[in-house]
Amino acid sequence: MSRPWEVDPEAQFTRRLGKTAAELGNSRTTNDCPDIWELDNGDIAIIGRDVTAAFTDRLPPDVRIGVDERLVVIPGNMLSAAKPDIRDA
Repeated sequence: MSRPWEVDPEAQFTRRLGKTAAELGNSRTTNDCPDIWELDNGDIAIIGRDVTAAFTDRLPPDVRIGVDERLVVIPGNMLSAAKPDIRDA
């Protein structure tokens, strides 16, 4: 059974949403930065810390993480800074 949505591994990064981690004071280097990007197919790529193992036993009852998925966390100020760049539904 196929899923209603799948990642397109051929999608390209088109634009950063918001500011860089360095601009927001969330990183001292350019080598380990959380980030939010829009892909050319409209999907969003999130680069964050993989905290799947740390959060798995405290997920809300209706939240599931698939075997090919990871829970990542980014700084809250990063999502707030991206708000002007996120298209309305």
